[in-house]
Amino acid sequence: MSTSARLPARFADLKRQIADLYPDFQERVTQAWGEIIAQLKVVNADIAQAGPDYIPQVNFADLDKLEEEEVNKIRRRGSVIIRDVVHDAEAIRWKTQLEEFVKTNPDVIGVPENDKQFFMLYWTKPQVEARSHPNMLKVSVWLNNLYHPKTNDGPIEGVDLSTPLTYADRFRIRRPGISWVLHPPHVDGGTIERWEDPAFRECFSDILSGNWRSHDPYELKGRLNASTSRYDRPSQASVFRTFQGWLAMSETAPTQGTLRVYPDVLLSNSYLILRPFFRPKVPVGSLDFLNRENWEFDISSPEFPGIYPKDGGYYGPEPTPEMHPHLELEKTMTSVPKVYPGDTVFWHCDVVHSVEREHTGTGDSAGTLISLIS
Repeated sequence: MSTSARLPARFADLKRQIADLYPDFQERVTQAWGEIIAQLKVVNADIAQAGPDYIPQVNFADLDKLEEEEVNKIRRRGSVIIRDVVHDAEAIRWKTQLEEFVKTNPDVIGVPENDKQFFMLYWTKPQVEARSHPNMLKVSVWLNNLYHPKTNDGPIEGVDLSTPLTYADRFRIRRPGISWVLHPPHVDGGTIERWEDPAFRECFSDILSGNWRSHDPYELKGRLNASTSRYDRPSQASVFRTFQGWLAMSETAPTQGTLRVYPDVLLSNSYLILRPFFRPKVPVGSLDFLNRENWEFDISSPEFPGIYPKDGGYYGPEPTPEMHPHLELEKTMTSVPKVYPGDTVFWHCDVVHSVEREHTGTGDSAGTLISLIS
């Protein structure tokens, strides 16, 4: 089980260096690996049974009144639908204006090239209005404040989670009937850097020390100084985005070209970070292939499953059923619930996410992307 293109031999050295950094590394991560596999089996069944309802849904008007249990659910699942952030008519108006803009400017860059539906436009008037809407700014502050300094560290100088900054992003107006293969399951915001960059690796130190249950995806330590683009690969963001998201400008339901997520950021982080240190002892598809007994610790290979060489740097993580079988992506990649104009969808920067291949609806699936930084 390996990636399609081999990584440089120096990445085997990287694995050994990481192993040397943590006491009793092999023993502790092997124990953690077995625990994570067992927990995935339980949680995956819950996700598959619940489907879109597994993803938290809250009303914008209730953000400041949510019970701690609901907030913790949002943290753990790493994704949330926030409804009625702006009025339906306003979101629909933005869609109409964007349609008029691309009609007036047919040479704008978009994909697919012969039938543009995902537009490389960042600063049109509707996009700026959406990002700067007072309610959107409030959402940004609320979500950013799910992050926090390390316990007992106190405030971090220069960090203000209550002052949202603008991140310019694109928009889509996807028509039904078009197969979309551009966004399979993946994680944005850094590739091999998760292991290679010391500051970024600090974000996952609890996992690498075997204490995976203590991992906190919202702890700021490591995030602020992490290098997520060591190789300056084109289109690789170098800024820390707390959440990615989009504002719906149309109705979009499951099977209609919407977002899909693996809705447990603690488990997906723990599994993805430790996956390079283990290999199967039996062929793919073998009986009991997923059993922990059929996997063993191995740091002799330079491969980091799901990481690929690309454009002078690296791409991924891009988990697949073959390379990351315990995630059971075929049944756990979950479409978000139906959204309406003015609703928003947000997901944590580490969440495995994708876009549905098919759009079986009858109308456009339209959204303007809004990522959060602070």
